[in-house]
Amino acid sequence: MTELATREKLATLEAQLLKVPQVDCPVRHYFAPGLYAREINIPAGTVLVGAIHKTENLIVVSKGRLRMVTGDGTQEVAAGDTFTCRAGMKNAAIALEDTRWTNFFANPDNITDTDKLVEVLSESKASDLLGGSTNPQIVANKAAENIEA
Repeated sequence: MTELATREKLATLEAQLLKVPQVDCPVRHYFAPGLYAREINIPAGTVLVGAIHKTENLIVVSKGRLRMVTGDGTQEVAAGDTFTCRAGMKNAAIALEDTRWTNFFANPDNITDTDKLVEVLSESKASDLLGGSTNPQIVANKAAENIEA
């Protein structure tokens, strides 16, 4: 399947996920000279679609197991796996177990403002991501709550 076809399918999945309540996936941030790490904890059973990264980065799965869908196909990744996420790639995954996933990015300007880093490193804004005030899933959930009220 081509990267474009995968993105189209992931867009459809993302639209469907907007219709269900958001799962809390705590995020932690780490900094070292020239390096930024973004760690997300994903509960078992959670389906998520990732942001499109502007730069190639390393991913380490330090806990759990996921089934991932990328432009390269479907694969299972588990604790102890390290791999590269290509720039421009969009991924989706289901956590088969409680999982800890960490992206490692070059951060030559030593930026520590995590909102700014989201915009520098991805095609998203921080407010659009999990927990963000304009996250499409949160907006959809609030709209549904208002309709039911």
